[in-house]
Amino acid sequence: MALTASPADQARLLELQAFDTKISQLEHRAKKLPQHTSLTELQQHRDKLQLTLLEERGIKDDIELELSRVDSDVKVVDARIARDSARLDATSSAKDAAAFEQELAALRTRLSNLEDIELAVMERLEGQQKIVDNLLEQAANLTAETSGLEASRDEALRDIEAELGTVRAGRASLQQTLPEDLLALYERQRSRYGTGASLLRGGVSLASGVKLLENEMQEIRAAAPDSIIMCASSEAILVRTDESGL
Repeated sequence: MALTASPADQARLLELQAFDTKISQLEHRAKKLPQHTSLTELQQHRDKLQLTLLEERGIKDDIELELSRVDSDVKVVDARIARDSARLDATSSAKDAAAFEQELAALRTRLSNLEDIELAVMERLEGQQKIVDNLLEQAANLTAETSGLEASRDEALRDIEAELGTVRAGRASLQQTLPEDLLALYERQRSRYGTGASLLRGGVSLASGVKLLENEMQEIRAAAPDSIIMCASSEAILVRTDESGL
């Protein structure tokens, strides 16, 4: 036996479809918030920045290690100068004194060279520290920007979720007024084809935008008011009203 439903029940399917359309729009809006794109771009920027920061910190660590080695060499030469100076002061041998003075001269030259190297390395370290500090500042700014965008996104999502709650409640209330078999048909068509009910307005099915042929309109005119008519182009339940042009 063919499924039938009162014209009033069929008309309520258009309200149900309006609820479902609104729900789909809101869910799409939640997925397509501009903050999502901005946050993705920011995360990509942060990832690149972290890699750069890691590299620059590695360079800084290498310079610090180099400075530590030079400083260690300076201390060794300082110790040798102090030792040879003490020996020079204590010796009474002219030959030994000459040897100590020659070695001290070489050590002082070595010390001067090391101090020049140490100064140059310290300047490189200072410059590298500025690079690292600048990257850290950029990272902090990105973190702050990310936090702001996340807060904005969360607020927008809360607003959408609140509206969704209202729409879903309205839908749940409406579907309780519909016959189970009619509702099941609507849900099946909507899940398969995207639209469950379509208004026939002026001979046009609004779900597809297709104008029905005259022979199709004649068949609809001849159908009983409680007959369920399917839209050939959208596979939705075709709802007839005073706007249908029958």
